[in-house]
Amino acid sequence: MKVVGELFGSGQMQLPFVLQSAETMKTAVAHLEPFMEKIDGQTSKGRLVLATVKGDVHDIGKNLVDIICTNNGYEVVNMGIKVSIADMIAKVQEVNADALGMSGLLVKSTLIMRENLQELNAVGLSEIPVILGGAALTRTYVEKDLREVYDGRVFYGRDAFEGLYTLDKIMSIKRDGVVDPDFGRIPSGRVLPDRNKAERVEVELPHRSPDVATDNHVFAPPFLGSKVVKGLAIDDIAAYINETAIFRNQWQFRPENGETDEQFKDRLRPLLREQLSNAKTSGVLLPQVVYGYFPVNADGTDLVVYTDDTRTTEQCRFHYPRQREEPFLCIADFFRSVESGEKDYAAFHIVTMGNAVSEMAAELFEQNKYQDYLILHGLGVEMAEALAEYWHHRIRTEWGFVDEDGPSLHGLFRQQYRSGRYSWGYPACPDLEDNATVAALLEAGRLGIEVSEETGWQYQPEQTTSAIICHHPRAKYFVAR
Repeated sequence: MKVVGELFGSGQMQLPFVLQSAETMKTAVAHLEPFMEKIDGQTSKGRLVLATVKGDVHDIGKNLVDIICTNNGYEVVNMGIKVSIADMIAKVQEVNADALGMSGLLVKSTLIMRENLQELNAVGLSEIPVILGGAALTRTYVEKDLREVYDGRVFYGRDAFEGLYTLDKIMSIKRDGVVDPDFGRIPSGRVLPDRNKAERVEVELPHRSPDVATDNHVFAPPFLGSKVVKGLAIDDIAAYINETAIFRNQWQFRPENGETDEQFKDRLRPLLREQLSNAKTSGVLLPQVVYGYFPVNADGTDLVVYTDDTRTTEQCRFHYPRQREEPFLCIADFFRSVESGEKDYAAFHIVTMGNAVSEMAAELFEQNKYQDYLILHGLGVEMAEALAEYWHHRIRTEWGFVDEDGPSLHGLFRQQYRSGRYSWGYPACPDLEDNATVAALLEAGRLGIEVSEETGWQYQPEQTTSAIICHHPRAKYFVAR
């Protein structure tokens, strides 16, 4: 596994094959372990407590760390998702852990990690080394900012193997009694200007972006209210899969031996077809949609949603940030204002692949079928994204402007169509709590979808996503800070 790690680090081995090696290692160790000489009653190199932080339901990265560290001789106590710092502390003390690993995908999770480090300081547990990992983290944030916060050793884990190498050094210091007071404590990394200070210069913001037309045609929706859609064909949805996203980002394959991008995709398409065939046979993917069209008007940076087209009763409202520099865009700008007295409409949808795919992925993980776990999890993620793309196309069709789509499916991934689809948690609409507002508006409980403070305002089942769809031609992705 050390050689495998070196090959992975140098780009000579891809993650799916690393996981195959880990499966072989796990089977071999399980057979050999009873015959190994025990040291102090244990056969592990050390003990790591691992958890996804409170309010975050993502666990693929954490589970990969579990796989790699377990198969390199460590005992890993994997606490799962949405774990509070109090529970982490209790587990660290219970098992006498050598290190604590925290994971999280969301930007909010990076703030939770900071608070967790402060709590470890407060309870006198800063002697425990901490390894942090997650998509929203940066090395500078961890090894500069958070080292200034934490009294103990704290490290950035870019991937599972970097976490492993850090753990090896921690245990080497502990085992050999080497005194290295600076390791994991001295702030390092680039000194970056405080972007918040630089950008918080007072700017006079317009009531509405001057770049957004107010005389665009308002398309009448096919109906008002919401509908549930079930019985969708897997093949229809799969036509909208982003192959780059699933092959490279989710499954983490890479071109080999000078392959072109098309040759690379041709090599992996049989695997995708096989996985889709298996999913249809097993029923592990259960695509469902709840969606609808609603009368709306903009009220400054808010979008007001009405109960019906009389527009006399407000059902709910969403607040969106405005850019602090030109063109000063805000999602609310894409709709007629309250003051205009004109009618306008928005579409909302929530799409899900159901809970079975998450349950099956968890079973594969527990059965040490690591490559199958990675492949199925990635399929679930990208099929949910494909369903969102597919249903956005359906909405454009129903709403009457699909004829403005670009000529190819690839173009759809580059927004070559009229309208914009915005999901909560991204810079133009960052408030995750709005997921609950959308769920209530569409009555998503009819599909068994749950979202609350307890889930970190993220949907359960995990492979679920929502969006607002704006028909305005200016509605495209943008960043609002």
